[in-house]
Amino acid sequence: MTNLPVLIITPFYFLFFLIHITRVYSSTPPYIAVDNIALDCGSSTNQTAEDGRVWIEDDHSKFGYTQEQTNSVTKSNYASSVTAVPYKTARIFRSPFTYSFPVTPGPKFVRLYFYPAKYPDFDSSKAYFDVKAGNSFTLLKNFSADLVAKSLNEDAFMREFCVNVVHPNQRLNLTFLPSSPPSSTDNSSYAFVNGIEIVSMPTSLYYGAEEGMDLPMFVGQNHSFEISDSLALETMWRLIMGGSAVSAMKDTGMYRKWSRQDEFLMVDAFNPRNVTKTLNYSRIRNYTAPDDVYRSAITMTNNRTENRLHNLTWKLPVDKGFNYLVRLHFCEFQKQITKVNERRFSIYLGNQTAERAFDVIKFSGGNGIPMYRDYVVYINNENFIFIDLDPEEKYSRYVNAILNGVEVFKISNNSNLAAPNPQSQPEPGQTQQASTSTEKSKKKKTILFIALACGAGFLVIILCAACWIVLWRLRKKKYYNDSNEGASSLPQERCRRFSLSDIKTATKDFDDELVIGKGGFGNVYRGFIDEGSKVVAVKRLKPGSNQGAQEFVTEIEMLSQLRHLHLVSLIGYCNDAPEMILVYEYMANGTLRDHLYAPDNDVVPLPWKQRLEICVGAACGLHYLHAGVKDTIIHRDVKTTNILLDEKWVAKVSDFGLSKMGQSDAAVSTLVKGTFGYLDPEYARSQKLTDKSDVYSFGVVLFEVLCARKALDKNLDEAQWNLAHWARKCIAEGTVQNLIDPFLRGKIAPECFKKFMEVAESCIRDQRIQRPTMGDVMEKLEFALVLQEQADAAKERITPGGEYSYPEVSFHASDHDTHAPGCAVLGLQSGTGLTSVGSYSTGLSFLSVETKSGTGDMFTETTNSKSSE
Repeated sequence: MTNLPVLIITPFYFLFFLIHITRVYSSTPPYIAVDNIALDCGSSTNQTAEDGRVWIEDDHSKFGYTQEQTNSVTKSNYASSVTAVPYKTARIFRSPFTYSFPVTPGPKFVRLYFYPAKYPDFDSSKAYFDVKAGNSFTLLKNFSADLVAKSLNEDAFMREFCVNVVHPNQRLNLTFLPSSPPSSTDNSSYAFVNGIEIVSMPTSLYYGAEEGMDLPMFVGQNHSFEISDSLALETMWRLIMGGSAVSAMKDTGMYRKWSRQDEFLMVDAFNPRNVTKTLNYSRIRNYTAPDDVYRSAITMTNNRTENRLHNLTWKLPVDKGFNYLVRLHFCEFQKQITKVNERRFSIYLGNQTAERAFDVIKFSGGNGIPMYRDYVVYINNENFIFIDLDPEEKYSRYVNAILNGVEVFKISNNSNLAAPNPQSQPEPGQTQQASTSTEKSKKKKTILFIALACGAGFLVIILCAACWIVLWRLRKKKYYNDSNEGASSLPQERCRRFSLSDIKTATKDFDDELVIGKGGFGNVYRGFIDEGSKVVAVKRLKPGSNQGAQEFVTEIEMLSQLRHLHLVSLIGYCNDAPEMILVYEYMANGTLRDHLYAPDNDVVPLPWKQRLEICVGAACGLHYLHAGVKDTIIHRDVKTTNILLDEKWVAKVSDFGLSKMGQSDAAVSTLVKGTFGYLDPEYARSQKLTDKSDVYSFGVVLFEVLCARKALDKNLDEAQWNLAHWARKCIAEGTVQNLIDPFLRGKIAPECFKKFMEVAESCIRDQRIQRPTMGDVMEKLEFALVLQEQADAAKERITPGGEYSYPEVSFHASDHDTHAPGCAVLGLQSGTGLTSVGSYSTGLSFLSVETKSGTGDMFTETTNSKSSE
């Protein structure tokens, strides 16, 4: 019996042993670094860090071969946020000093650790120095660790670089050079470092391309960019999107740290995780990133409507004037996403298109398969890089986007990675002095104020008010000057600037055979850029057009800041005197008007469902202008010729030359501009512009889509000249059948027609307060589309493959509220529009606008006068 406890306990010990062995085995990292050096600078003995890693001392190490004018210092009372190893000790250099590391050939991580504390006899604010790697690369120049720490609001920090050791038996030298070598009496200038890491990485991790992977694409340049052995990199950001930060010891064997992205994400988002997901590393190596990166992510919300209005956007600080390697990590691990075309999105980097309609499942091969995409982007005049993911609505089951991880590396320029130090902050003493001075000044001003108040109180109030107004205007002027400086640089940053020579080459010297449209602005040409590989639309201003010159500036300012699936993209511009030219993405299917009616009647009618989809897309674009940007943008010229269709029939709103900044809940006083037949009558009367003016114009577009006729057609009976007025008349009289395009009769589901008519009728009400918002319009049109699809599906089940036929549709005044103020005017009046709205008539001067699909009229100026009626 005495042996029984042993027999019982032994299996438990055996089980514990197996578990322990399994954990040890599973903790083996996917990559074992050949060179793995952690140097605790200034230490005389080896030290073990909190994570268990051993850092070797450098007091007698084999890595330093010059010892003149160096000091070893220890910080006994270091900050609580700082770990003892390697920050407790430092090596200080008063003259150039070189560490020399014997390493194997291949790329290496070089990590430098800095704790700019006040060491005995050394003031960290006086430390300015350079750091060079070998004889080739300048890693840091006139570097102040003190200023960097203050800008980061951190006590200590690390800088990571990647360099290549090319030849066997070559040593990796790191040289520290004080910016101004100290004289015998001045010891204020010095260099220092607290710790150094040298860690090998796989040959093709960041350099070249892994087997089966493409080289990074140079965004905006239409060619690849190889990270060759002759380049050095500096790690700017390494972020895990949805999970917790990953420490160096939990990396894949290279001691990389993965930080959280919370402070850089600019919108609300979800962060799904699946910590038990089994990953299949068939596309990339398993050491590329930790499993935690691919088991968590940032995605958009579940609100499909909201997702249409916003991108997933991150704003990451960087140094301007460098190329950057941007690596985006992806893995679809959510069980709902398993097939191609279920989640697609476009990728924008630095406000340029990196990739359109990207599909993780398509490129990875399935759910749970990690992958990454590399891009190179140049950042010229900004100190940050935007990463935008824009959900692709067309042919995508979910309007959503996903990102698992991000790495951003600065690429050396002429062997240099150094950037200027952050702006210095005032010294505490200076701040205190300034504060004291301010307090004294305030006291003097208070005494003066009391004295003046006693003698002339009223005068003081006036003077104070005047001073306040002047100061407010100065502050406002400074704000707008700053804003304008930023805005003026936007075209250079967000779209390309073409030379006139480039444009002439693209259009074969403005060949008339390439003209695809004519308008008030001028001719539009089909052009070819990037050595003929890309088709664009080139819009050329008519010489001497003052109106066009203002529209040219407005269009660049507007479109250079906007990115949305349903807005036409501005690729670039040319303003080489005397030319003013805009370059857009090419819309293969022209304008919406082209497919509704044309002068030569050579139009293939669009099916009703396709017309609805186009209306939904255009409404989504306008809704984004009204509610999806910081300052509401009112288009002011919504019409079927300004709704373009790409090769997949996706609708995109275009022509922002008349657009105006405003507020959705306030009217903006402005000269009346727009197109006759689409113009909001209340705007014409009052010259007060709101986003509801766009709603009215879009209502006219909806009736054009239904009727397949012009908004204004004087070739018809007088009662039918103005489409909006005729539509109101037909609704009031119960004769809506007269409105429907003959091609569509019997093809519209009654439920869909009723909802469509409700939306269209509410948009063209005379008073803006009675009109819906564009958000409401978009949602109700989406519902109308769903009703049509449901009806078609029911018909398909009954007669598979047959043509669908629906009963005659109707829409009476009693079906919907037509008694809103102003409705009677629209329903009973006929004629040419603005001459019969309310108690005012409008004198108008028009500019003829000719296009390949017909003629319209654009307002150039307006005056109001009392009607003679």
